[in-house]
Amino acid sequence: MKRSKRIEALDKRPVNLDGFINEWPEMGFAAMSSPYDPKPSVKVVDGKIVELDGKKREEFDFIDQFIADYAINIERTERSMKVPSLTIARMIVDINVTRKEILEIITGITPAKMTEVMNYLNVVELMMGMQKIRARKMPGNQAHITNLKDDPAQLAADAAEGALRGFAEEETTMGVARYAPLSAMALLIGSQIGRPGVLTQCSAEEATELELGIRGLTTYAETLSVYGTEKVFIDGDDTPYSKAFLNSAYASRGLKVRFTSGSGSEVLMGSSEKKSMLYLECRCLYATKGAGSQGIQNGSVSCIGVPGSVPGGIREVLAENLVAALLGLECASSNDQSFSNSPMRRTARTMLQFLPGTDFIFSGYAAEPNYDNMFAGSNFDAEDFDDYNVLQRDMQVDGGLRPVTEEEVLRVRNKAAKAVQAVFKQLGLSPITDEQVEAVTYAHGSKDTLSRDVTADLMAAEDVLKRGITGVDVVKALAEAGYTDVAENVLSMLKQRVAGDYMQTSAILDKNFKVLSAVNTPNDYMGPGTGYRVEGERWEEIKKIPHIINPKDI
Repeated sequence: MKRSKRIEALDKRPVNLDGFINEWPEMGFAAMSSPYDPKPSVKVVDGKIVELDGKKREEFDFIDQFIADYAINIERTERSMKVPSLTIARMIVDINVTRKEILEIITGITPAKMTEVMNYLNVVELMMGMQKIRARKMPGNQAHITNLKDDPAQLAADAAEGALRGFAEEETTMGVARYAPLSAMALLIGSQIGRPGVLTQCSAEEATELELGIRGLTTYAETLSVYGTEKVFIDGDDTPYSKAFLNSAYASRGLKVRFTSGSGSEVLMGSSEKKSMLYLECRCLYATKGAGSQGIQNGSVSCIGVPGSVPGGIREVLAENLVAALLGLECASSNDQSFSNSPMRRTARTMLQFLPGTDFIFSGYAAEPNYDNMFAGSNFDAEDFDDYNVLQRDMQVDGGLRPVTEEEVLRVRNKAAKAVQAVFKQLGLSPITDEQVEAVTYAHGSKDTLSRDVTADLMAAEDVLKRGITGVDVVKALAEAGYTDVAENVLSMLKQRVAGDYMQTSAILDKNFKVLSAVNTPNDYMGPGTGYRVEGERWEEIKKIPHIINPKDI
């Protein structure tokens, strides 16, 4: 058959390499609603919920029971459930109704009721809701800091540059899990050189991650995964009760904790129970709230290809972000994993969080080229920094980043690599050569760096654990090597754990180690002229992109 050349050209477009499927609710491929979703209901007897979304208490699975006992305000649930879902949806976008009023009603509604409310909101209304409901007044951003070689010098340099560029949190993981102690240490040091006050995390097996936190080598955790069906929860990570216990273990040691969930995980693991992705994610978020976590990393995250394949799936991702905010949780709104071959589609997906602002627009912007991202590649990476900064400038939106100069970048990268080199020498760990420092200073990614002695690094990582090296030892090593300013910054991060203020909902630290959170800088948006506005010094900073014509020079 003779073909249309236009259709042939369209067939070759990157978007047509993506996977798409029509709704298939029996297998969980339904984004916002499924004919098998339960109808909202609740019944309270003697101060206990005995019916939840069509189930009697004797029929509850452990997620239902956990939600009923710990995640719903029993004193007001019957009143809240009587408010029509459409009324609640309209309140969310009504500038005359405060965030506090809405959150009070939400404390009493069930997951099925929440799903019903979200289905009344289109994408623009969901964005309006997010702008009003997010916890912290000022949006923020989080970076992934990883590399294929698990090179601590490159990690430190990338962490320093990422902090300089404005990331409030930085997270690493490893290709080889045993590198965790060295990676955590490098991230901690590098981040405090780029900008004092950046929080850091090392994503590892939970016992290792907890130990690194207790030792003061990390300052937050976010890989406490929860799931929306009992079978997937058991297959994935135990129960809501064990997650609550682990949350307490972190919090009792002064570590900020954020859970992780996201639509599509139950579909991927083959047990969605025919429910919609949004309803199952609502269950995850209620479990998170009930477990006492201050926040959540959600928005499908690494499962984004699943909601991205069905009609309305990207709308659902934004809806689940808004549900997190409505439950009073900090929302790190994903944008982590690149889900599409289409640059246009990837950008459009990110704009849903970028424009209204979330607590962390990315819960993993790749601050390295994506080939180095051990979290499987982010929606934006280091090659998109300039584009991202221009988008902030184009729309007068705060996306959490700032333009930088090449001179600044080289300065902090070199200082970070040298500081880690010095600490490793002081602590008797695997050596970092001057040639390696030079390479990571100017590198774009690990393709531009030198190889390291893997055996020596793994022995050093094991030695860190055996010798009981802590954040205090890092402070001493930095001071003894002459990096007293960095030592003071790391020590200040350790002091924050004693104060505990950065465990407040949506807490970050500014460069003076002042906590900014939902407690002392709450979102106060109530329509035009209110809430956070990009102006003053921050607007001047955003405008200073490179490659710009200065009228004074003409």
